[in-house]
Amino acid sequence: MWIPIIAIAWLYVAVLMAVAEATHAQGSVLGALITFVLYGLLPLAIVLYIADTPRRKRALRAREPDAGGHAAAGAEADGIPPVRKEP
Repeated sequence: MWIPIIAIAWLYVAVLMAVAEATHAQGSVLGALITFVLYGLLPLAIVLYIADTPRRKRALRAREPDAGGHAAAGAEADGIPPVRKEP
């Protein structure tokens, strides 16, 4: 719930830093682009990836079959016992 607010605020600050870099007398548009990527997009991508880790783990566990090693109840045979060979 708080992650989108932080992401928007982070990008807002990064955009303001990039604009300040671009409009400064000794600044350049290339410097503004590098500032935005290195101070805005890259750290935000890392933070969002780390924050999303619990959801990705839950989704991965939900896709895995039963971890108990036993067949699910619906996958069992129709109650017919296995036939053993006589020695």
